[in-house]
Amino acid sequence: MAAEQRMELRIFGRVQGVAFRWYAQSAARGLGLTGWVRNRADGSVQLMAEGSSSALDDLRRWAERGPGQARVDRIEENRSEAAGTCTGFEIYG
Repeated sequence: MAAEQRMELRIFGRVQGVAFRWYAQSAARGLGLTGWVRNRADGSVQLMAEGSSSALDDLRRWAERGPGQARVDRIEENRSEAAGTCTGFEIYG
């Protein structure tokens, strides 16, 4: 079995005020991922998820589109080995 991975995304564009965090939480939970998502002061959304590489790939593809009202201009991504510190997928400020 492949080791679980951690993916950190910073999503830029029109991603606040469009329910991006709530849809991201739903997508991540549906994929069996753990982690969190939050708004940043610069108008971006930051997301950290842990799980299988294929599930993280699916979440990344979802994030490229986002919910219907969003406009994603750019995504920064970093991956590493999972730390296993999260038990669910939470929304923060």
